[in-house]
Amino acid sequence: MKIKVFTLNAFAKTENGGNPAGVVLNSDGLSEKQMLLISKKVGFSETAFVQKSDKADFKVKFFTPSAEVDLCGHATIATFYLLGNKQIIQPGEYKQETKAGVLKIEILQDGSVLMDQKPPEFFDKIDKNSIAESLNISPDIITDDLPVQIVSTGLKDIFIPIKNLDELTQIKPNFEKVKEISKKFDVIGYHLFVLETKFGATAHCRNLAPLYDIDEEAATGTSSGALSCYLFKYGKIEKGQINDLIFEQGYSMNRPSEIRAKLETNGDNITRVSVGGIASNIQEIEVEI
Repeated sequence: MKIKVFTLNAFAKTENGGNPAGVVLNSDGLSEKQMLLISKKVGFSETAFVQKSDKADFKVKFFTPSAEVDLCGHATIATFYLLGNKQIIQPGEYKQETKAGVLKIEILQDGSVLMDQKPPEFFDKIDKNSIAESLNISPDIITDDLPVQIVSTGLKDIFIPIKNLDELTQIKPNFEKVKEISKKFDVIGYHLFVLETKFGATAHCRNLAPLYDIDEEAATGTSSGALSCYLFKYGKIEKGQINDLIFEQGYSMNRPSEIRAKLETNGDNITRVSVGGIASNIQEIEVEI
């Protein structure tokens, strides 16, 4: 059986940038085993499978080459950008059913996509020494004024603040140790960031998820939403900035990416988290299963 898969680069900053995702439309007839096999053959960090839903406009399932995950930001952007490009949907508001809940999606007139995420949850703070060892760096490279902490707006990551951009760029992780620590704390992986950026963004980031066979990812929407909440909680962004947050990622992989985010707040409480961007380079491939 041959399955048509669309491929797109979500959050692309340049023609060769962004995070590639696969999208399979009308996938209701596929089993989870078949979806996993398709994802393995496509070979991207995530492939999205669009289905009918009785709770929302669409149900979307996300698979890495090794497992199903509850939510994927860049694959969501790719999915709804594709639906808009194919004129299956028009600009407006939609809902997608995921394993992380029913989430709101907004398609803007320019075709860009905004995805609501779950309200932030802040979990354990982690001693930076074990984290530093897994990254092959001195603990001194991790900043002291922000915690190493697990945060989630749908998927849990360990957020690791680095002192400067050069140090972040030069990190060569021990991926086996990153995998062990990710498994120990039941997280997807590490989201490293620095507030020094190349082009005036909010933060410059790297994302590591070897536990899910993704050593490094070029653009990570869910982590960008959680990082927005983390930075707001710890006073690194002001209320006047929360509607125009920009995160650089993928530069260490030569895949420049730009992820946009915005927060809505009530006092010190975050009431809404949205992450967005565009996708580019739509192509079709066939996968035989």
